[in-house]
Formats: sequence, structure tokens, C-alpha cells
Amino acid sequence: MTGEVAVLGAGMHPWGKWGRSFVEYGAAAARAALADAGLEWRDIGSIVGADTVRGGYPGYVAGATFAKALGWQGARVASVYAACASGAQAVNTARAQILSGLADVVLVVGADAAPKGFFRPAGGDRPDDPDWLRFRVLGATNPTYFGLYARRRMAVHGDTVEDFAQVKVKNSALGALNPNARYRKRVTAEEVAASVVVADPLRLLDICATSDGGAALVLSSTEFARRHGADRPVRIRAVSTVTPRYPNTVLDLPDIATDSAVAVQPAADTFRTSIAQAAYEEAGLGPEDLSLAEVYDLSTALELQWYEDLGLCGQGEAAKLLREGATTLGGRIPVNVSGGLASFGEAVPAQAIAQVCELTWQLRREAGERQVAGARVGITANQGLFGHGSAVIAVR
Repeated sequence: MTGEVAVLGAGMHPWGKWGRSFVEYGAAAARAALADAGLEWRDIGSIVGADTVRGGYPGYVAGATFAKALGWQGARVASVYAACASGAQAVNTARAQILSGLADVVLVVGADAAPKGFFRPAGGDRPDDPDWLRFRVLGATNPTYFGLYARRRMAVHGDTVEDFAQVKVKNSALGALNPNARYRKRVTAEEVAASVVVADPLRLLDICATSDGGAALVLSSTEFARRHGADRPVRIRAVSTVTPRYPNTVLDLPDIATDSAVAVQPAADTFRTSIAQAAYEEAGLGPEDLSLAEVYDLSTALELQWYEDLGLCGQGEAAKLLREGATTLGGRIPVNVSGGLASFGEAVPAQAIAQVCELTWQLRREAGERQVAGARVGITANQGLFGHGSAVIAVR
């Protein structure tokens, strides 16, 4: 174990389509996290921003942008870009600064004002960019990527469109209880089935939207937390930011080829499985210790895949776990009690931070109607394009 850091504060700007600057969302989330921590902005020794992207590239120096919005006060600054894993890597950067002694207390902020429709790369020719290649060579937009994952599960494990719909039903019911969620309306399986087909077999209500939103955390050393009067704070025990291993023998996007396994045997675990395994190993915990999980449900089928990748069940057993009610509120291992991306949509730099906010509120017993009874250990998981793993384990 590398050591724990305390979560003193968590804050969010509600998700939606607000038509304003991402800086406004991030600053609002930061102020909420500071108020939650009982600290002033001038008390912060360092700020880490999860970069906001414009046109396929980091368009702003996010850490300094948020520092300016809050008021220059000389804090150390860092900015992180790792696609959808940006928030978790920002948390990891803050943790490293705290554990190394560079700062006692760090503010982590991510926010976005997403474009309408699906994400797309900037114009121009970039044949060395795998994201550009999968759009321009394969025509594989994000919904296509989600649909291929769903087809794989149907072919390999026998999942059905009815199983996928039940994920949306579960998450919409939980999102209806979350004041920060963009979509707060319960959805029925019949409504999912009646929505338009986007990438067969997935329908519109199987796929998450793009959204505006912001999230922030105030992290500190455990010693600072005690001095500040936080006797039993939520603690981050592990952060996994692993990359794939060679040879990669699982066809996935944006990669459009696999490595040969003739000379070197592939790893026992897939890349997505290794993300959680690294977090469990660092925390000294396992899936049997979890009280809840917040996972990256870009689509309903992808949520089912995470059940298996986190070790909540065996391979091919995710749909069975769902049907048993194990992953809903009151079940054995609730997943996405926040409502997930199904209820929030993607605000890319903020979403991994938002997942940790939800764990924080759950472990503090502050989640209201969506509270997981007796929550003590939680994990987050998502995956950033280009090989960015992302998982955080928090305990109390």
C-alpha cells in the first residue's frame, strides 16, 4: 500500500446543457467542494485540473484556468489529459503531491461544456492518431463502438436487448433520486424498446448523452485532516492508472488491430480487468469487500461488461447478476447508484471525479434516498481512450 489521502470535500455543478463556459461549471463545483471541506481557496496549496478538450485536443490549460477563475493566490498547478480517465489521473496527481509532501491539501477540478451530438475529432489528416483513424477509416463513431460491444456480449454470452434495457431501467430510477443528474425521469423497458435504433442493437435510451457539468474534490494528508477536525474522513486507498500489456489480443477501439501472440503469451487478464486488479492489489481488498461501484456506462451493454471486469461475477454472468437484482439499490453490490452516465451524460474531464464524489457521499451516509445501507468500501472504474486505465477505491 502506498498510503491513504483524505477526502475533505466533494462538490458538483449539476449536469445538463446549460450553454455556459466549462470554467463556470468547474469554479462552481470547486467552491462547493471547498465549502464542504470547511476551507477557503487561499488554504489550498495546489490545484490539479482535468483538461477540457476542444476539437479533439486539450484546448485550455485547465488547472491554471480554474485557478484564475477562483482568484490567483500562488498555488502550485498541474493539468492532466487522459480522455475519459482524466479525472482519475488528476486525483492520482493530487495524491502523489500529498504523499510526497509537496502539498498538504489539493483541489482537484474537472468540467466540460460538451458539443451537441456525439464526440468527433477535429478536421485535418492525422494518420498517426488512432481516434482519427477509427472515425475516418472505419466510420466508427462512439455509438458504433458501443453497438459493437453489445453485439460481442450477445454473441459470446447470450445477453439480450431486454437485458440491456433493464440496465437503463435501473439507472434511470436511481438518477431520479439524484439532484445533480441531468435526466431525472424513470424509464420503462417498453420506453427503451420504443426509442429509435442508433447502433443496432442499441437504441437511443441505451446510450449516454453528451453533457455539461463539473465536479471537484478537496484532498489532503490524513494528518492535515486530523488537524482540521476530520476524525473519520473518507480515504482514497488506491488509484489505478494502468496501461494495456503486450501482446494485446482483444480487438477494441480505437485500436483496429491486435498483436501476435506467437512469441509471447498474452496476459492472463484483459486490459479492463487489469484496471480493477491493480486497484484491489494496492488497496489490499477484493471485490468481495465492496459495498458499491460506480462504473462507466457509456452504454447499457458496457455496464454489464464492467460487472465482470470488476470481478463482481464470473465471465458471462453479468446479465444473471442484473436479473437477480444484485446491482440495484438494496442488492448485494449496487452499481451506479448515482444514476451513472445514463442519468448524467458525458462531461469528459469531470466524470471520473464525479464518481469519487458519489463514493464520498455514500461512505459518509449523505446520499439521501439513494443511500447504500452500511456502505464502507467503494470502487470507481472507467477507461480513457488510448490505453488509460482508471479506478479509484475509497474507504471509511
